[in-house]
This record gives sequence, C-alpha cells and structure tokens, in this order.
Amino acid sequence: MAWWAVFSAMFWIYVAVASAGAVGVVNTLIGMALTVVTYGAINKVLSRYAARTGLTVSLFSRTLFGLVGSALASLIFAATAIYYAVFEGSIIAVAFHEFFGGSILIWYAVVVIYAIPLALGGVQNWLDKLNGVLLPLYVAGLIAVVVAATLIRGVPTDWIGQAAVSSGLPGWLTSYLIYMGVYIMMMYTFDYARMGRQQDEKFLGTVTFGWVFYAFTFGLNGLVGIYIMSAWRIEASETGVVQAFISSLGLVGLLVILISQTRINTANYYLASENLSAFASRVFRLDLPRFVWVIVTGALAFLLMLTDVLSYLLKALAWQGVFVTAWVAIALVFIGLNWKAQGKVPDIRPANLKGISPGAVAWVFASAVGIALTEQTAWPVVSQLTPLITMALAAGVYYGAYKLSPPRLISSEQTIDPADEELDPALTH
Repeated sequence: MAWWAVFSAMFWIYVAVASAGAVGVVNTLIGMALTVVTYGAINKVLSRYAARTGLTVSLFSRTLFGLVGSALASLIFAATAIYYAVFEGSIIAVAFHEFFGGSILIWYAVVVIYAIPLALGGVQNWLDKLNGVLLPLYVAGLIAVVVAATLIRGVPTDWIGQAAVSSGLPGWLTSYLIYMGVYIMMMYTFDYARMGRQQDEKFLGTVTFGWVFYAFTFGLNGLVGIYIMSAWRIEASETGVVQAFISSLGLVGLLVILISQTRINTANYYLASENLSAFASRVFRLDLPRFVWVIVTGALAFLLMLTDVLSYLLKALAWQGVFVTAWVAIALVFIGLNWKAQGKVPDIRPANLKGISPGAVAWVFASAVGIALTEQTAWPVVSQLTPLITMALAAGVYYGAYKLSPPRLISSEQTIDPADEELDPALTH
C-alpha cells in the first residue's frame, strides 16, 4: 500500500491528457498499452532482483558505477523525487487557492508543512497503513468525478476522435516516448521492492510492481483524465486538472485532490530523503537521521515552489530522464548477465570497490550523448527518439565495460556488519 501511493499521482492524468492533445486519443491509448507492457516487463525483473538482494538503488549503483558513481545516482534520484514533490504539492496549493483564495505562497507553505510529518514514519508500518486507508477513497473519487462530469456536461462526443498533431514519428510511438520520460518509476520500484520477501517475488513482479499496477496507474488514471478534460473542454495544464475536478465535484473534488496528492507525496518525500541521506553520507560523511532529510526535502520543495518552477521543471526532468533511462538499461544488462548466479550478490563494501568504475564511464558517456541529442534542433525526429537511443547506447557500452572489468560477487550467506564496512547505516536499517 505504501508503494501504491504512486498510483494516485495527478501527474499521470496530466501526462495522458498532454499526450492526447499532441497525438490524439487513439494513438495515446496504443502508446499507453505498450507502455504498460514495457513497464510491467522491466519492473518484473527489477523488483525480483531487489527483493532477492535487498539492495537500494544507491547500494546497487555502487556495483554498477563505483562509490562516486553511486553518489551521483543518489543525487539524481533525490532531485527527481523532489521535483515531483514540487509538481504534486503545487497541485494541492493551486486547488486550495482556486477554492478558498488567499496567497498562493501561504498554500505552498501549508502543503509542505503538512507533508513533512506524514513522511517521517517507516514504509512498512505507518506509510503502509495510511495509504491503505486512502486508496479506496481515491478510487471512489475517480468514479465520482467521471459520473459528475457526465451528469453536468453530458458524454463528450468527440473525445475518442480528437485530431492528432502531425509529427515526424507515428503518433503511438510519440506517446510511448512521452511515457519513457518517467522511467524514474523503475528507481522508485527498486527502493520499495527491496523490502519484499523473496518467496513473494512472483506476485511482486506481476501485481505489486508489474503490469497490473501500471494498468491502473497509467490506464485508469489516463482514461479518467482524458474523459473529464474533454467533457469540460479544458486544455492540459497543472491548473486544468484542478479545474476539472473542482468543477465536477466542488468541495468533494478538492478532497479527492488532497487525498491523491497526500498519497503520492508520501512516496516522493520518503525516497527523496532516503537518497539525500545516501548522497550526504557518501560525499560529506554526514550520517544524520532520516527525519532531518525529510525536513530538508520539504525546505527544498518550498523554495522551488517560490520560483517559476514550470518554466524549467520539464527541462530538468528531461535531462534527469536521460540519466535514468541509461541507468535502467545498465541495471537490466547487469541483472541479465548475473541472473543465473544463484546464491551470489554484489559486493557493496567500500574497501572492495573503485571510486569510479568502467560502468560509470559508460553511464556518463551514454547520458552525455542523450542530453546532446535532446538539446540539438537540427534533427527533431532524432531528438524525439533520444530515450530509445540512450537506452541502446548505454546497454551496449556497459556490456563492454562489464566484460572489461566485471563487478565482484560474493556469497549471499556471507555475514557483513554495516558498521564495520561503512555501509551507510541509514540505508541498511
């Protein structure tokens, strides 16, 4: 239930509506279906490996990239989680501002202040229970907003047949590439799935983190979003989603937004604090309690809300998305090469690791090429295809790096004392 908090992000509604506006609803539905299959397959592999080893993204990245490379992975992960916390938090603030008025800055502060204590508890007790209670309320809210929008506006007659904007690529592929921009979900999966039991890995890979989860997360949210935005004829935007919910349900719509954003931000704040802790522990030797990093996460989110965040949010996420897609490709190659190594796990002890491994060079090289392709304007089609190109390049270059210097594996039966091995106690608790 703590993980399924991610299901209720308004971002999934926004992405689906934006895709439908760009390439049409039919193409979006095709791209969405292919995305569910792809995400389900990748996260089945990642979740099973995480449950088998118990590693976090930070600790697993030590094996892939060395100690310095793992710090970079933690920083990128934390920054992305904070950006999503800013986006989702801003939606709550805008909703309250639209409904009650007042200063938007006050609402930004309220959003952050109430989110911090919610993320202080552990995933396996407090966050699990909180999100278990809120999940059915969110689902009921989705049903209610569709019913209300239909009763008020009638069934939109043209929502399936919206005209697509011409592009150099097939519309369904463009939609698929849009969803590749949120491969950070793979990292989210890894940090939650590590707490799963190995005997449950089949269920974890299919339902909890697999295609069933993404059928609800992308499919259900996307269809609801496209439908209600079409009913109200509102263009895709941060405020547009808020307007559609409040116009349909009034105060109840506001409560649905509050519930959805409360759920997703428990995940954003938790993962941002975990990875800020990992980064600070490795780079600055700061072994502070996680609650400190939850507060830091809230402070950074509030400061970013004070800026014109949407003007650079998508650019920042595009750059970070390049690093993340490359990380996913490299992680899959490593797991594939070691899948038959039963009873073996990566050696993550600092004394046995390099600062920068050949894998880190492969990761940075592939990401640099991906960013360059994203920013160039001479070949727009190539820019659109950057996620696929980056993944293929990262996988190929890392395969060569792995053969050049394969990471060391040790027996999973070997006992390791985190205190003796500098294994960042905050991450190995």
